[in-house]
Formats: sequence, structure tokens, C-alpha cells
Amino acid sequence: MCGIAGTASLSRPDPALVRRMCDVISHRGPDGEGFHDDEHASLGMRRLAIIDVAHGDQPVYNENGRVAAVFNGEIYNFAELREELARQGHRLRGAGDSECLVHLYEQYGDEMVHRLRGMFAFAVWDRDRRRLLLARDRAGKKPLYWWADAGAIRFASELKSLAQDPALRREIDPVALHHYLSYQYVPAPWSIFQGVHKLPPAHLLVWEDGRASVRRYWRPDRTPGPPVDEREAEERLRELLLEATRLRMVSERPIGAFLSGGVDSSAVVAAMAMQSAEPVKTFCVGFEDDRYDERHKARMVAERYATDHHELVVTPDLLEVLPRLAWHFDEPFADSSAIPSFYVAQMSRRHVTVALNGDGGDECFGGYRRHALMARAGRMPSLPRAFAGPCGRAGALVAERSEFGGLPRRLGRLMQFAAAPPAERYPRLMSCFTPEQKWQIYGDVLRERLAGVDSHALLRDAFDSSAAGSDLGRVLDVDTLTYLPDDLLVKVDITTMANSLEARSPFLDHHLMEWAARLPDSCKVRGGHTKVLLKRAVAPWLPPGLAHLPKQGFGVPLAAWLRGELRELAFDVLTDHTARVRGLFRPAAVRELLQRHMDGGDHGPRLWTLLQFELWHRAHGVPGGAAVEANACPASRLAHIKE
Repeated sequence: MCGIAGTASLSRPDPALVRRMCDVISHRGPDGEGFHDDEHASLGMRRLAIIDVAHGDQPVYNENGRVAAVFNGEIYNFAELREELARQGHRLRGAGDSECLVHLYEQYGDEMVHRLRGMFAFAVWDRDRRRLLLARDRAGKKPLYWWADAGAIRFASELKSLAQDPALRREIDPVALHHYLSYQYVPAPWSIFQGVHKLPPAHLLVWEDGRASVRRYWRPDRTPGPPVDEREAEERLRELLLEATRLRMVSERPIGAFLSGGVDSSAVVAAMAMQSAEPVKTFCVGFEDDRYDERHKARMVAERYATDHHELVVTPDLLEVLPRLAWHFDEPFADSSAIPSFYVAQMSRRHVTVALNGDGGDECFGGYRRHALMARAGRMPSLPRAFAGPCGRAGALVAERSEFGGLPRRLGRLMQFAAAPPAERYPRLMSCFTPEQKWQIYGDVLRERLAGVDSHALLRDAFDSSAAGSDLGRVLDVDTLTYLPDDLLVKVDITTMANSLEARSPFLDHHLMEWAARLPDSCKVRGGHTKVLLKRAVAPWLPPGLAHLPKQGFGVPLAAWLRGELRELAFDVLTDHTARVRGLFRPAAVRELLQRHMDGGDHGPRLWTLLQFELWHRAHGVPGGAAVEANACPASRLAHIKE
């Protein structure tokens, strides 16, 4: 695991606590291979060594040792920054990116973040001012947790690192749980533990005089831009993607790419191949079920660019991999595509240490079906109240009784969408549990604690605060601020770091993101077609017709799993004594949901969300649940998880 951990307070921190906070980070690395280890009073660091492997130890210091920094991630413009700092009179000892941070802080103070191009979470300690600066990258690639208590602040890349402090009571935050059940992840700034926060993407935290202040330093400008010549825009997009990819190909370790066969990952592989002297190593996983298998598309790209291509048909041992994932994820996380993501990372790590991917293409250029739906939403009037209720209930019934991904399910979701008021449409579209469904399963304690707490307000507030001039632009803003950093990037960071693999995302280069944000809607969604400009721009790079094949995504057959090999586990974990005595959910309501799924309804996403919460609760030994041994969590321990 790449990570940072530390404490800052008005007095010297406990070195034993710092050591425990640092040591726990090593659980994700194989025998410590490729890590830099160091500890300095309040700052600790373990980082996967990619750049300046021989001299990359941390913390790093300025010339007089009065400014120290620890850092997780990669700064892609570090060579340019080093030259700039040297011209300004700074003396840099190493050859990598980490040392730039202390000198940038000396030169620019907190505004240093605007000089950085990359993915990062870092801490800078200013000894003379007794001032701590924490920062997280613009897109949210790298995580950063913090907790302030009794005049001290503790921070780490992993929640399990902070949990080493016995002063942290590890009590479930009911509001965080409430949001998790809506969105299948815990959104920043909440964490699943009361009192612990996640620093949101593109934010700074300053700790000074015993107080923390947090502020945003970046948000893509979505004010409508001028009309564009689409041919010129296509050329500019190719230039930006080539540059962003080239910057992310700098590595002293073997490098490759995830290749799903979709437009985004295929474009990245093409950009790599055009700038590489050696065949690109590409990695793809698929399922025996054709509905979830895109290997044939990946092969088309691999053959076009003669890549060193590797494939794996995933036949997951769910009883082995689910407890393992529950351990690696610091918080409950119910995006089921974490399973294929874990397997493709595991396969890739046998060959490379760095893997590029296509993350961010959908959020930048409008790639999801829901984006096309929201593009039309402004022309869809609200239904009269007399019709809205029956239409919404009928749509929910159709969706529940239909196969995931099928036309009847989509029609049911569309009926629900049309029945909702305009401000509620996108939050309901993105929700796993509706507010009504959550209330049905909550026990008395949660009902009392969560009365009046509205999870949908998170998305509504992001939507309303957007400067975009259309519903589509505002929805892309919402996804960039919520779904992308709190779901997709968490999934990739955890599953790759669990295998000591670093993932890099050219589409999340902030120069490319800023340029894409101001493109007209017609360049993104047009006539029901998604990613219009991107597909046209990269079509010359791809095999004929590939850019216009239907999007499949990284899905898994959840409904079938829960009726088949996971049936016993789901019943055991969701209805056993441990789950019941915790008192969070009504046992009868959970059992009814299970039974309705077994009888043919599709309640897979909701059951999966509850199951992942229970597995996480037990894997981490959270008070109120049975614990397992933390480090390994192998299949042989599943009996302990089941109780």
C-alpha cells in the first residue's frame, strides 16, 4: 500500500502510536518489496517506489530541515518543477518528485497545489509556524482521512491506520451509513466512523493553533464556452490525450494498461502504443456470461497495436474473495465491479508495477446512459401529482421484477424517473435504496437518529451549485464531485494498491478535464448518442466500428450469485445473531427482502449493499460485530465471519 500517516499536536506525538499507524499501512504490500520506509516524529510513510527508486526515502526536508513533507501519489510534471525550483535558488538533493513539495511550499505557500500536475495526498509540516498543511489532488485519486481530538490532529491514507489509536472509539456514524445505503459508498467528507473525516478532492486542510480549516482550491469551470469547430476540437482532444498519456508513462518500473475493450481504455492503449518503443502490455478480464464479457473488443485493439496481451476468464471464488475485499476496503463499499477490478489488478501485477486505465472518460465526455437521459430531462415536464405517485410505484414494481440491464428494467426506471420532481430525478436515478426503502428496513435507533436526514440533498446541492448552463453539464459536475472520487476512484485505488500496483488515469489530467468541461453539450451527448466528440476523435486510432459498439461496463451477475453460490452466505450473514443484536436493521424486513429475491424479484443491488456492510463490519472487528483476524482474512476464516 502507498500511504501516509501521522499526528500533529501542541505537544510531541507518541512515537509508539505513530509507529503503529505507519506499520499498519504495510498490510497491502507483498513482503515490503518496493517500499520506502521512514519515520520522523509525527510523520510516517510507506510508498510504492516508482520514480527515483534508489533515493526516494521520506519524509523529505528543505535545506535547513524546518519544513518536512510526506507524500502519496505521483507528480507528473516533477522534472519541470525541479528545473523551476533550481532557477529560484532551491537546492534539491534527490532526483524524484517528493522533494519538490517542501521547496514549492517555501516558494508559494498553500498556493503550491496549483503548480502540481498529478495524483497526490500529502502533508507538509512547517516547524517554525507549527502549522500542518494537508492536500488532496483535484480528481480525488488518492485518499486522505483525518481526525481531530483534544488539541491534536491525526491523518492517514487508510482508515485502518487511524483505527490503531485506542482513543478512536470506532463507532458507526449513522449519517454515513444512511448515505452508504443510498449510493453504495460513503461520500466525503463523511467516513463510516464518527469523528473521522475524509478530506474531499481538490481541498486543503490547514491545522494551526489547535484548529482545522478546510477549503476547496479547484473545481472545473463549466460555464458555457464559445461554439467550437468540431474538427479542431477533435484534433485538440487527441493532442491533450497523447500528452496526458505520455506524462503517465514515466516510470522506472514495468508499465502496462488495463484494456476492457471500451472506448476510453482502448484510446489510452492506442496513445501508449503510438509513443512507446516496445509493445504495450495489456490486461483484460471477462466472464463466461456474454452479457458481461468484452474480451472480443479488447482483442481487436490488442491485435491492431500488437500489444503483449493477457486475458483472464473470471470464475471468482466468492467465498474467498469477498472477505479479502472486505478487509482491504476501509469502509463499506458495494460497487460489485470491485471483484473484476481486483482480479485484473492481481493479474497485471504479475507483469507490471504501473497500469494506465480509461477512468474519467465518461465523466468528462458524457458516457453513461443516464447522461443521455438527463440531457432530455429539461424537456420532460413533471407529471401531475395525481399521476406521479401511481406511475412511480408501477415503475418501481416493474424494475424490481425485471432482470438487471434488460429493457423492462430500464422502462421501469424511466417511469420512476418521470414520476419524480425535476430536482429529485438524478438522486433517485443514482440511489440503490430509495428513502422509503431505507425507512422500511431501519430499526428504531436508526429511525430516531436519521429523522430528517436527506441523502439526496448531497446530489441536489452539487447540482444546484454548478455553474453549468444545462442539466447535462450540471449532472457531469455532480458525477465529477461525487460518483467519480467516492466510488470509481476508491475502487481502483483499493484494488490496485491491494496488489501493490499503481493505477494512472490520463483522462483525469486536470488540463484535459478543464478543457472538456467547457465543451458544448452537443459535443458530449447528441440525439441519444453519448461521448460524441471523444468517439469521433479517437475513431481513427481504433479498429473500424469499435467506437460505436454498445457500452457494457464492468458488471457482474449479482442476481444469479445471490440465488446461487452466495445464497447461504447472504442468509447467514444478514440474519444471524450478530446482525440481529446490533439492532441497526429490522430482521423481518431484511428476511423479507431476501425471500422476495429468491422468489424471482431482482433485489440484488440492495442485498449486495447490506451484505458488504456486514462483511466489512466483521472483517474489521468493529464494536458490535464478531471479528476476524485482520491481516489475512482467508477463506478458512469465513466461518468466523458467519459467526
